[in-house]
Amino acid sequence: MRAIQITEFGGPEVLSIKELPDPVPAEDEVLIKVNAFGINHAETHMRKGEWPESTPVSGIEAVGTVANDPSGRLAEGTRVVALMGGMGRTRNGSYAEYVAAPASNVAEIDTSLGWTDLAAVPETYATAWSALHENLELQPGHSILVRGATSALGQAAVNIAHDLGATVVATTRRDDRAELLRSLGADEVVIEDGVIADAVRELAPGGVDRVLDLVGNSVLRDSLAATAVNGRVCQAGFLGGLGPVEEFMPVMDMPSGVQLSFFGSFELGTDGHPLSAVPLQSIVEKVEVGDYKAAPSRVFSFEEISEAHRLMESGEAQGKLVVQGVNGSSGQGG
Repeated sequence: MRAIQITEFGGPEVLSIKELPDPVPAEDEVLIKVNAFGINHAETHMRKGEWPESTPVSGIEAVGTVANDPSGRLAEGTRVVALMGGMGRTRNGSYAEYVAAPASNVAEIDTSLGWTDLAAVPETYATAWSALHENLELQPGHSILVRGATSALGQAAVNIAHDLGATVVATTRRDDRAELLRSLGADEVVIEDGVIADAVRELAPGGVDRVLDLVGNSVLRDSLAATAVNGRVCQAGFLGGLGPVEEFMPVMDMPSGVQLSFFGSFELGTDGHPLSAVPLQSIVEKVEVGDYKAAPSRVFSFEEISEAHRLMESGEAQGKLVVQGVNGSSGQGG
């Protein structure tokens, strides 16, 4: 099969198309013919050797059809999405014609969406849904701050929170992206400069009920300061870099009563976070009718993978970047 391989740790140019043996699925795996896949920030860190784990073939999600399910659960040709389960971290991932994914991380999907549109959904929306519903327990009527809202994950979170009936405050570093966030359901937009707690409290006196922080450690103290008493903060991204929080002291830096948690999408499909708990079919149906605006911001060919990584790292993606696989087409998935 054709696959995109990390030839050495480095810049986007180290991604090279190679011929590799087709993967052979084990009894607890599903072999998927990859039609398209999304690009994620984690994959850029893996490419550079900054992630604790990585494999020669990256890619943590895919959409396509079943080529072989040794268990017999899924028939050949069944439309599926696959995400996480060690793909790109401990097993070769989805930047390929075929990927062998753990059966626990593969979900059947019935949809009329085209492959590239469907590829904008799996990891991003599963992560946003899990962080909002599990860690934050977001409820209708809550106020929520989404930091890093113009990222693909941030846009998904704004969509989901708005549809749920929450009041959404979203951040962006650029004024010209405010209207995009409002179109997704943001009630208020704050320009991100790393210190926005006071501005947020002007919009939500007493602080917001919930914070989804995708910027990461560089703004953690400020996110806590923007949160109301008995509120919750969930960190689920590191757009601001992987550096630690220097000299963090809970007794000094955490407001009394505010809860802080982390959600890592790599847990999806584990016993603690089964993929079956995420309503992927319902999410896709909301995308189909326009309740969630999840179309990719740009689609690349398989041969344009380096360009896709360059755009991801430039901060100009403005949403989900998707690669059309060797097997894919822009036609309908259903």
